[in-house]
Amino acid sequence: MTASEPQPTVAWPKEGITRIPYGLYFEPAIHEAEMQRIFRGPVWNFLGLDVEVPNPGDYRLAEIGDTSVILVRNGTGALRAFVNRCAHKGTQLLYEPFGSVKELMCIYHNWLYNLDGALQSVPFAKGLNGKGGMPGTFCHADHGLTALRVETINGLVFGTFSDRVEPLRDYFSPVFIHNTERVANRPFRVLGYYSQWLDSNWKLYWENTSDPYHATILHGWATKLKLNRFTMEGAIEMSANGWHHFSWSKMATDQGGEIYDGREFRTGTANYSGFGLNDPSVIEQWDDYGDGITTAIQTAFPNFVLQQIHNTVATRTIVPRGPLASELKWTILGYADDDERKTAIRIKQGNLIGPSGYISMEDGMVGALVQRGIAGDKDKAAVIEMDGRSIETIRGSRASECGVRGFYTGYRALMGL
Repeated sequence: MTASEPQPTVAWPKEGITRIPYGLYFEPAIHEAEMQRIFRGPVWNFLGLDVEVPNPGDYRLAEIGDTSVILVRNGTGALRAFVNRCAHKGTQLLYEPFGSVKELMCIYHNWLYNLDGALQSVPFAKGLNGKGGMPGTFCHADHGLTALRVETINGLVFGTFSDRVEPLRDYFSPVFIHNTERVANRPFRVLGYYSQWLDSNWKLYWENTSDPYHATILHGWATKLKLNRFTMEGAIEMSANGWHHFSWSKMATDQGGEIYDGREFRTGTANYSGFGLNDPSVIEQWDDYGDGITTAIQTAFPNFVLQQIHNTVATRTIVPRGPLASELKWTILGYADDDERKTAIRIKQGNLIGPSGYISMEDGMVGALVQRGIAGDKDKAAVIEMDGRSIETIRGSRASECGVRGFYTGYRALMGL
């Protein structure tokens, strides 16, 4: 924390991580502190996939909090990442989301950088006709682009501003590494992209993603069709420090029972007997990984989700857009060795997710309901007590908010709250 940083004024309730103060979702000083202490702090942020930048000069833009970042492959084939900002006036260098360049040039005054971020030339640096120009003390080497550390896991690319955060594989837990290597077990093929605006603070979506407790209540479509129920074998596996979580279930192990026919679910579609599919091919599936897991949601603090829902594979990145809004970016994936039939099924199953997905549509809406519902009571707090106070792995049940508590364990550590 520095004297120039905004000082958050939200006080955390005495109950600790079983309470989340509503003021976190509104206060501008909280938002500004998050940008510096979390997104530019000692964490690894997801930048993209190596298959999105296959050749020297290929780039894609990413966002870390409110900072635009260029992920580019340099002339030797190495991945580099830089803040998308000219060192002169701060102008954005690139603005198309993907492309290929030989160099990085600012359109404003034509300051020119190579693909390693080094400043190469400045127009009129020596002046004109013996007049003007940069001072004799000006050194090109002092004005390169701001670089990030970059590391990869099985084709997933992460970057950090921090020189003190541990290496990527040490930052993530063995559970995270295991599932990443499970899903990214061969080269990906990008099938498409979604982008979704959310009228809610970024943390509300993050809570939703790390909260399996809501999954078979809010998503009645999936529950009725027995795609995801708590009567299936499953678990919530947590990193040792609680920051990252991995929730999974196996559809073939469903034990049935009466719980989803009871009065607790009367407001949803879980017990609606007239509900079904005219075209069941949308949930046609096969076992990609040989382990029977049909739903796997993995989060990595602070901005990354790796998702497998049946045969839909995707990454998600949540981007804050000020205190009251956020943007959710999806990359929909298949595998390079998929045949036409598998690719077609994955694309059709893409209807399960995204802004209008049969399952995901409610997730995009419910955060806004929370944001509106708490607007008049910023001094109060959410109650996060399902399954107690634990941030530890839970097996045999996914009716737990341990993932949410784990996220806020990391959040509080970095924010000093």
